[in-house]
Amino acid sequence: MITYPHQYIERETSRVVDERLFADRIIQHLYSAVRENATFLFNAVTSERVTQMLGFFNYDLPVGAKLTGGHKLIQSLGIDLSECLDPLEKLNTPRNIFERRIKYWETRPMPPSPETVVAPADAKMLLGSLAQNTPFFLKEKFFHFAELLGEDQTDWLQTFADGDYAIFRLTPENYHYNHVPVTGRVVDIYQIPGGCHSCNPGAVVSLVTPFSKNKRVVTILDTNIAQGSQVGFVAMIEIAALMIGDIVQCYSSTAYDHPQALQSGMVLDKGQPKSLYRPGSSVDVLLFEKNKIEFAADIVRNLRRRDISSRFSRNFQIPLVETAVKVRSPIAARKK
Repeated sequence: MITYPHQYIERETSRVVDERLFADRIIQHLYSAVRENATFLFNAVTSERVTQMLGFFNYDLPVGAKLTGGHKLIQSLGIDLSECLDPLEKLNTPRNIFERRIKYWETRPMPPSPETVVAPADAKMLLGSLAQNTPFFLKEKFFHFAELLGEDQTDWLQTFADGDYAIFRLTPENYHYNHVPVTGRVVDIYQIPGGCHSCNPGAVVSLVTPFSKNKRVVTILDTNIAQGSQVGFVAMIEIAALMIGDIVQCYSSTAYDHPQALQSGMVLDKGQPKSLYRPGSSVDVLLFEKNKIEFAADIVRNLRRRDISSRFSRNFQIPLVETAVKVRSPIAARKK
């Protein structure tokens, strides 16, 4: 089996990085030979129940911890212990490592402008548009728009039609809390059932519109409120993936204190923890109304670079290069 490298750009240094794709050959086999020749097995492996079982085996059972490597896992993932809130002795299981908390108020500074949109996670980011007359239009490669939000969500489908979007792909080494990208009031929150497909780039390009087929939580925020970000409605879609069984809503207005489940009417402050993936790899998608925001210029430049070996570029026949961003860093701003 031929596997191709996948590179991204590290935003803080502009360095081109070869991504370490965990279990890459296994994932490629699953999404090629198994998917084509053993449909029942493929559907079983990517189901929510099997994902929860795999997660329990790998992250909770003692044998899983031994296989994963305990503290060796911290070194393998390149985790910076100096930014962790909890001491090393508490990072004693794979699950605790993946669900670690960080001193984000110190290590992930946030821009002061209230009209800036910030990254919801430490992740590799792509941007795009749902409008055909824009240079960022890419039809139904990562998700089917109506399927992503829910075919029956007619009001929200109309609100975000022809709008812009950003995709954030979290990988195993990333910090796995999601933070609020804008200040706004929760006007809707709902869950859509689905599978747990891998977000490995090879798997993404093998399966048509995978992000709208996975289990996901949709949160709609109205930012046009007093002290809000003033960028209209924003949809934040948190998407489960292989070995991500849960998306736990745990909003905290201060540090990680007093976590709350989300409900309509709550006002969420930009940059605060919103939810937690438990654990592995996963994806966030942000949807914006048409003509409400402008993406950061450096991320736009990176997207179309032709000198980067990206599996998305190779398979979709158009330059599509990810930028690694930090949670709470600026990724867009209100359109002037």
